[in-house]
Amino acid sequence: MADSPAWLAERMRSEGERTTAFFRELSPEQLELIVYSEGSCWKVRQVLAHCVSTETGIRLLVENIRAGGSGSPEDFRLDEYNERRVQKLEGLTAAELLGQFAELREANARLVGEMEMDDLKIQGRHPFLGVAPIAEIIKMLYRHVQIHMREIRKALAEPV
Repeated sequence: MADSPAWLAERMRSEGERTTAFFRELSPEQLELIVYSEGSCWKVRQVLAHCVSTETGIRLLVENIRAGGSGSPEDFRLDEYNERRVQKLEGLTAAELLGQFAELREANARLVGEMEMDDLKIQGRHPFLGVAPIAEIIKMLYRHVQIHMREIRKALAEPV
């Protein structure tokens, strides 16, 4: 059944596998290509680091909401948080980042797979979605990565 814990967990796993395969196929030169030119000019490798940090952040957010918390504070500064988290991962290689991503995605899929249907309905504040049910926050996790992969593909296709 769509939007069941089992369905969402499987979707997270399959999207995680697609993500890992996508990044593994990139050359060292492609990992250094600038994807976002505003702010600190993230390269492909920084986008991968961002995906890793998002896995950790969303897990903490979902656990908070599921335990009765409100989620992200209303004054949460998402861009600043993302910059700090990516900088903390700066020293890791692409292989190390991919390993972390795979481990974190699997842990998140297990967490979701162990939930009850009622857990997916619990609402809390997501820094981008606003107040949303856990099911939508989980979907945003894998959709968020899909969006970044689409932008990377676009940057890879543009002439230098």
